[in-house]
Amino acid sequence: MSATPHPQKNRAPRRVLAAAAGLATVGALVAAMPAGAHDRGHGHGHPSRTVDVQLLSFNDLHGNLEPPAGSAGTVSETQADGTVKSVPAGGVEYLATSLRTARKGHPYSVTAAGGDMVGASPLLSGLFHDEPTIEALNGLDLDVTAVGNHEFDEGATELARLQNGGCHPVEGCYEKDKKFEGADFPYLAANVTDEKTGKPILKPYTVWKKNGVRIGFIGVTLEGTPNIVTANGVKGLKFHDEIETVNKYAKELDRQGVKSIVALIHEGGAPASSSYNYDCDSPGAGDGISGPITDIAKGITPKVDALVTGHTHQAYVCTIPDPSGKPRMVTSASSFGKVYTDTTLTYDRRTKDIVRTSVESANHVVSRDQAKATDMTALIARWNTLAAPIAGRPQGFISADINGRGSTAPEKPLGNLIADAQLEGLAPADKGGAVVAFMNPGGIRSDLVYAASGSEGDGVVTYGEAFTVQPFTNMMNVVDLTGAQLVTALQQQVSGSNEASPKILQVSKGLTYTLDMTKSGAERVVADTIRLNGEAIDPAKTYRVAMNEFLAGGGDGFAALGAGTNKLVGPSDLDLFNTYLAAHSTVAAPLAPPATDRITIVQ
Repeated sequence: MSATPHPQKNRAPRRVLAAAAGLATVGALVAAMPAGAHDRGHGHGHPSRTVDVQLLSFNDLHGNLEPPAGSAGTVSETQADGTVKSVPAGGVEYLATSLRTARKGHPYSVTAAGGDMVGASPLLSGLFHDEPTIEALNGLDLDVTAVGNHEFDEGATELARLQNGGCHPVEGCYEKDKKFEGADFPYLAANVTDEKTGKPILKPYTVWKKNGVRIGFIGVTLEGTPNIVTANGVKGLKFHDEIETVNKYAKELDRQGVKSIVALIHEGGAPASSSYNYDCDSPGAGDGISGPITDIAKGITPKVDALVTGHTHQAYVCTIPDPSGKPRMVTSASSFGKVYTDTTLTYDRRTKDIVRTSVESANHVVSRDQAKATDMTALIARWNTLAAPIAGRPQGFISADINGRGSTAPEKPLGNLIADAQLEGLAPADKGGAVVAFMNPGGIRSDLVYAASGSEGDGVVTYGEAFTVQPFTNMMNVVDLTGAQLVTALQQQVSGSNEASPKILQVSKGLTYTLDMTKSGAERVVADTIRLNGEAIDPAKTYRVAMNEFLAGGGDGFAALGAGTNKLVGPSDLDLFNTYLAAHSTVAAPLAPPATDRITIVQ
C-alpha cells in the first residue's frame, strides 16, 4: 500500500470475490484437503496449500518520469460526505517508493503493466526516444508489460530496440561510453503480427515463476491501433481481435500446465465517476463501467483469472462476469504513474489455478507526501542534465493556465491555440494557403501551466513544456478538401467509429458550428450552422485545410480528412506552435487563454 495511508472512509473500495453463491472459499478448500496435502505457502508460519501472490499493476505511464504538471498531475478522490477532492500524484520517484513499500511482507510479488509505458512522453524522456523511461521501469522492477498503441509511434523496429537495447540508429548513444541496454522485462504483443510471416513481432506471453508457483501473462493492445497511430508506425503489421488472441494463448498456456493466467489488455472502459475510489460494482458487479473493455471481459475465456487494462486513462477496480457467469477482476490504474493497483491472487498449489473467489483488489494513490526514491531522483537528474540546453529555452509567455488535456469540454482553450498556430503558419500561399486548421484532441498531451516548473519563472513557456503538449513531432500537411468532405469530417467526430466516444476536432478561428448532442450520429452536427469566416460552406468548393500527418492519414476515424489531395508537407506541429508563441507573446504582453466560442454545444 502507499506509504501515506488514506483514512479508511476515503480508501478505494477493495473489491473482493469471496461471496459468490455456490463457490467454495479458501477456508473451505483447505479444510476439505486430505491430511498431508498442505505445504507452507503464505509465509505466516501456517501450513497451507495456497499462496497469496501480490500483483502490482499500472498503465499509461507515457514517459512521465517527473510529477505531471497542472491537472494532469492530480487524481479525484470522493470524500465521505460526497465531495470530490483533487490529490496531487505521480512521478516515478514516488511510484518507486509506493511499489517498494507495497511489496514489503509479500514474498510472492509480481509487477505488471497495461501498455503505453512510452510514447507521447514529456521532453525528458521523448527527447531521448524514451530510453530514460525504460531505464526507470527497469529500476521499478517491472516484470512484464503489454504493448500499447503508443509503443508503435516510432514503428516496430524502434520498439524492438527498446526491448533488446542498442543505441539509436540515427542519433547514436546519448552518453559517452554507455550503450542503451534495453528493457529487463518482456514486452508482450500477442495480437500484433508481421504481415509477411504471420508471427507475433514480440513474445505473445510469458510465465512468471517462483518456488513452483507459475502465473502466465498474455499481452495485447487494442485491435484498433492502426486507427490511432500514424501509418508509418504500423507499416507491415497486422492487429488482431483481442478476445480471439487472448483465448488462443490461454488455451496454449493451459496445455503447458499453466492454469493461472492474467491478461494485460491495452483497452479500457469508462467508469461512471472519475474518482479513483468510486465503487464501479454498484449496484451490481460491473454496473458502473461501460466501454470496450466490458464486452472484451465478457468474451475472454474463464481460463483467464484477472484482467489488467489501460488506454482510457481511468482508474477502476471492477468485477465483470466471465462467459461462464463467474466474477472476474478487471482493473485500471489511471495514467502517468498517479495510481497503482494492488491485487491479491490466491494460488492453489494442487490445482495450479487461482482461487477466483478469494481475489481482492484496490487502487492506491501514488502520493507525493512520501519519500522520493533516491535512485529515481538520480536518474532524472542525469537525463535532465543532458536535456537542459534544449528544455529550458523560453518560447513564449502566458498570463494564466491554458488547459488542454485538463479540460473536459469538447472545445479546449489550448486546442484553439494550437489550431490557430497551425493556420497562421500555413496560411501564406507559399506555405500551403490554408484557410482552416484541424487538431485532433488526443494529440494534446498536457496543459500550459502558468506556475513555473523550474527556474524559468511564472508564465514562461519553455521548450520542454511546449514539447510536453505536442510530443509527437508530427509533420504538418495542407490538402485540398471539398466543402462536402469538410462537412463529412465534422460529422465523423460524432458518428461511425466515434459515435459512442466522440472525438471533437479543435478548430482554428473563423470556423463555427453547432453540435447538438441531444441527437444521434451525424445529425449531431447541425449542417446549416457551419460557417467559415461567416460564410456557409459550399459543398462543391475546394478548401485548403491544414492538419497534422496523423489526421491527414485518416487517423481517429476521420476518413474524410484522409481523402485530401494536392498535399503539401510543412514544418512540424511543434515548430509552428513555438513560432506562434514567440510571435504573439512577450514578458510585458503575455498570451491570454483564447475564448472557447467556436463550437456551440446543445446538451
